Amino acid sequence: MSAPLDADPAEKVLTFLEVDIEQPSVDFLDGLITAYTRKVPWESAFRIARRASTADTLSCPRWPSIFWCDAIERGGGGTCFESNYAFFRLLRRLNFEGYLTINNMQETIGCHTAIVLWIDGGKWLTDVGLPLFVSLPIDETAATRRESFAHEYQVVPVGPRRFNILRDRHPKPNCFTLVDEPVEDYAYRQATTCDYEPSGYFLDRVIITKVVNGVPWRFNGAERPLHLESFPGGMRVDYPIEDNVVDHLARHFAMDPLTLENAFAAVSSND
Repeated sequence: MSAPLDADPAEKVLTFLEVDIEQPSVDFLDGLITAYTRKVPWESAFRIARRASTADTLSCPRWPSIFWCDAIERGGGGTCFESNYAFFRLLRRLNFEGYLTINNMQETIGCHTAIVLWIDGGKWLTDVGLPLFVSLPIDETAATRRESFAHEYQVVPVGPRRFNILRDRHPKPNCFTLVDEPVEDYAYRQATTCDYEPSGYFLDRVIITKVVNGVPWRFNGAERPLHLESFPGGMRVDYPIEDNVVDHLARHFAMDPLTLENAFAAVSSND
């Protein structure tokens, strides 16, 4: 069964993002992406805590109403399946037309999602689940380029409906391979649910990425000693975490400390 558009009104989300409603356009889309990446982290803590507190896997996914409530009230975000789904439902409420995709990262098949939109007769790639910091034009006949504050991106056709998404100023320049094929809602929701199975991605470590004061910051709980990373001008700078990690991350990323504490406890219990 196809899910209805999310029950949370777009106006509430736009107020949270501090964005005024406009007609669909590339400029409006870029403004939404910019606001989102500064308000909503790419993070695994909320889904780890959700998995740990929910016995039934079918009840685990944080569908858009839960996702946006977590974001607005507790500073939560998500990984690509839930993040891009919630963002896509918002875009549909704002009268953007497009579809969801499930894509590949190098040899790993079906592990990453993204959004393709039709705007002014052209195709545009959007991905808040990596995130890409700007929308990217898709052209089946030639590579395209677009600059963001953090990277220059390229969309390079490599086969029928296949595109490599590349970025500079990053140790892993190949973001993912876009499989430009629409995924039906039921299939996307099924894949999102499966991502809460033991084989799901990022359930074993707390990772957080967010733009803070105009600079991308990252935390990866699998890397020791524990530290924050910032990327001013594309250069990585590490900052050791010497106090309580939960308190430190809650302050820096404006996230709910109880959810972070529960996520770290769940990961620790699985070690």
